[in-house]
Amino acid sequence: MMPAKTSTDETGHIDRRIGPYTATSIVVANMIGAGIFTTSGIVAAQVPGAGWVIVCYLLGGMIALSGALCYAELATRMPEEGGEYVYLKKLYHPALGFLTGWTSFLAGFSAPIAASALGFAEYISPGFNRHLPSMSSAGVTIEKKAIAAAIILLFTIVHYVGIRLGSIVQNTLTAIKIAIVLGLASLGLIFGFIHGHWGGTAFSLATAGGTGTVAFGSAMMLVMFAYSGWNASAYIAGELKNPRRTLPLSLLGGTGIVIILYLAVNIFVLQSVPFDVLKVTKPVLEEASRRAFGDWIGNVLGMLAGLALLSSLSAYIILGPRVYYAMAQDRLFFPLAARVHKRFGVPGASILLQGAIAMLMVAFGTLEQIAFYVGFALGIFPWLAVIGVFLARKKGIGEESAARVWGYPVVPVFYLISSLALMIIAYINDPSDSSIALISIAFGIPCYFLLVKTIKPERVTRSHSAPFQ
Repeated sequence: MMPAKTSTDETGHIDRRIGPYTATSIVVANMIGAGIFTTSGIVAAQVPGAGWVIVCYLLGGMIALSGALCYAELATRMPEEGGEYVYLKKLYHPALGFLTGWTSFLAGFSAPIAASALGFAEYISPGFNRHLPSMSSAGVTIEKKAIAAAIILLFTIVHYVGIRLGSIVQNTLTAIKIAIVLGLASLGLIFGFIHGHWGGTAFSLATAGGTGTVAFGSAMMLVMFAYSGWNASAYIAGELKNPRRTLPLSLLGGTGIVIILYLAVNIFVLQSVPFDVLKVTKPVLEEASRRAFGDWIGNVLGMLAGLALLSSLSAYIILGPRVYYAMAQDRLFFPLAARVHKRFGVPGASILLQGAIAMLMVAFGTLEQIAFYVGFALGIFPWLAVIGVFLARKKGIGEESAARVWGYPVVPVFYLISSLALMIIAYINDPSDSSIALISIAFGIPCYFLLVKTIKPERVTRSHSAPFQ
């Protein structure tokens, strides 16, 4: 292990100190969040039979895994901080790199941090109020926002004081999250087999009422929201030990773990909850656990689900500042984002800025308002990045360090076709909100050119080689 470097509170470098376990933990933590705790019931309402829920999650897992395979090659060809920002900047044009970073700043990290914190507050707040006098709806809303803001502040501080403490916290929370999800799924399956009370139609593919393409596409968009985050470790490539080995392991291993967990959870839910009930239920794990174990489990599940959401929040706080850091190194973001803390060796200013934006979103937004933008806007730039696999091979970028996509060219083509189809269906299903997402992304274009004009011709740009040695 290399000795830790320190730098002044100016533009500096971040050491390679993150191993495969922490990188995989970050991927898993990013993917398992509010989605798996709420989407199965909404998906069920869009499809004609219970078995189709499993089909949707299998297909979503295949799309996520194919994307992870493509990113393993991109990230080892360009093992730097920033994920899509680096890939699009090099393969297309700096403006596209800026736009993906701009979108990450608005929707990729700050918004999910706010959403995870609000979700945590939704689960925790009823427990606080159980033995207190009833409050007005406005009072409850203020309480939930205060809890969400406080948890963002706490985890911002944790990750500000260094990657060592942050890694310990992240790994611990991810282990707890996996134990909660896998434990409920495993115990539920065992309970069902022992008591033999499950019906034979739990996985039926029978089409009771039929479903249209838009409805099925809407179900898949919800599933892909649950799978979002499969590319997480690519954002911290510049801090990974031995990125050629660690990146593919973390991307594929993390995605594979989540696919298995999601299928196990949905098997538990489908075997425990009648399909007609599932279609009108959002807290699906609570309902399944109550039916499998009794009413008492409902009293503790909220606390467990809230704890699981903290793992996602923590991972987002780790990853986002590394994108802003990479952009600021190229002077395409606020200069303070390029500063590495003198003592803690992290992009401290970026961490604080992201925390402040997330708390503003908590103060002025709702969980529902945040969800659609995150789901639609973040599908665009990974699609462009996967096309970049073909371009990177043609240009010979990073040939000596590349981990090549398995199943090329079938795997990237499958990802491109599937993802594009889902985005088109999402736009048809909700053109107004989709247009708002596109307009907010397009607003970054004039911002890019304004920033370009402020860059002096003699500025020193970052090397295309990995900057963190």
